[in-house]
Amino acid sequence: MLDWTFPYPSQRMPVFGRDVVATSQPLAAQAGLSMLQQGGNAVDAAVATAIALTVVEPTANGIGSDAFALLWHEGRLYGLNASGRSPRALTAERYEGVTEMPRLGWDAVTVPGAISAWVELSQRFGRLPLELLFEPAIDYASEGFLVSPQTAEAWARAAARYGDRPEFARHFLPGGRAPRAGELFASDDQAETLEEIAGTAGASFYRGHLADRIVQCAAAEGGVLSREDLAEHACDWVEPLCVECAGLRVHEMPPNGQGIAALIALGVMEHLPAESPDSADAIHLQIEAMKLALADTSRTVADPRAMEIDPAALLDSEYLAAHARLVEPERAADPGYGLDGYSSTVYLAAGDRGGQMVSFIQSNYEGFGSGVVIPGTGIAMQNRGAGFTLRAGHPNRVGGGKRPFHTIIPGFVTRLSNDVEEPVMAFGVMGGPMQPQGHAQVIARIAGYGQNPQAALDAPRWRLTGGRRVLVEPGVDPDVLDDLADRGHEITVAPARTVQHGGGQVVMRLADGYVGASDSRRDGQAVGQ
Repeated sequence: MLDWTFPYPSQRMPVFGRDVVATSQPLAAQAGLSMLQQGGNAVDAAVATAIALTVVEPTANGIGSDAFALLWHEGRLYGLNASGRSPRALTAERYEGVTEMPRLGWDAVTVPGAISAWVELSQRFGRLPLELLFEPAIDYASEGFLVSPQTAEAWARAAARYGDRPEFARHFLPGGRAPRAGELFASDDQAETLEEIAGTAGASFYRGHLADRIVQCAAAEGGVLSREDLAEHACDWVEPLCVECAGLRVHEMPPNGQGIAALIALGVMEHLPAESPDSADAIHLQIEAMKLALADTSRTVADPRAMEIDPAALLDSEYLAAHARLVEPERAADPGYGLDGYSSTVYLAAGDRGGQMVSFIQSNYEGFGSGVVIPGTGIAMQNRGAGFTLRAGHPNRVGGGKRPFHTIIPGFVTRLSNDVEEPVMAFGVMGGPMQPQGHAQVIARIAGYGQNPQAALDAPRWRLTGGRRVLVEPGVDPDVLDDLADRGHEITVAPARTVQHGGGQVVMRLADGYVGASDSRRDGQAVGQ
């Protein structure tokens, strides 16, 4: 058996093309490119890629995922929130005597929204028939695909967590174990489910045969998800939030997602002295800005209907300047920021020669999510309900019909040219609380210091782990680490560069096409033509 670890440093090169797709799994990227080759646009490519990812990277997303998207179309940026709401029958009293939200089982499940995103994007902005977009994923499921190395590692970890769940084991652990890197995995259940979703434009999942199977499983296993909960689901078009950063506009989805944390940090950083990207001064200021941002989001972000503050107030220039004054250049602080647990996610970016661009993210939250697999369907249900809190009085307290705090965030960058807004870049960095931290670090390198997208993704990253603790990837100058420690940061150097520091993808607009970059921390690639 071959050793599928990679002990030596390597350098990926960016991909240039008039049409480009970048994502975390090569077969999914090729599914998106095939839509462009058949006359589709960036939305067609993005949707086909997203659907394929549910099959070829099930350790991070699935048919039962949630999704968000930012879309540039004909001179305007659109935001799509396709996260699901909790069952209406869910109440805080259900968790009396429990100290934190469950992470496994039906109590962690909210209505999955990814399918609604695929259908909505395709029908409003796509060019190809919806059913065509499902064909690569159905083929991967029915004929099988060779499992990629990082997916195999995550699958093996999942076997220990979910292996005692009979339907999970039956479907995802053939022969009693997780498939290894390079082994073939196929799923007739997933193929048939995707065919049914395609043939009904998603209606079966929310109001038909698949909905019945989901509700029956919930009832049999003590869940409260109802047919009405599924039927009432709708994704929402929303106005993205943005801040100015080094002459560019960085856009994120508004709450219930944590994208505003990246914007707060970048807004604070605009008021702080600019330094070279790998200096101790730059890293210190970025870390301190992110702590303040995470402290804000942990206190305030929730379902927009439950929030007690207008998110725009957190991006007010005077508010950001006041935050910047709290940063001490020579001392690490602890403003009491909150961190959610680590999670698994897939992200993709796409751009076509007509100028349409898509930034899209979907996730089960933690690996295969709740561990609930609907019998005979291959549908792994997300565990987004774990994003609620049980703290009385908090806007994100668990309740019926609410969207929970969400970690997954697509990003987008524009610029003003002669008072006309132009698209610059679709980008994302996956990985639970690492996501806003990764967004801020990548944007600082590209917008603030002019690094190319691949270099910005390749650079070593830091990750806050609580208090003054910072986990830093290998590759940072030891003198810089000593300087940071002298300022009070509690530095730990990770043994290797891994996905715990996020996995990013970028598609950036050039004069005559795009450059695509894909993070070496994931199995993915950028492809183009």
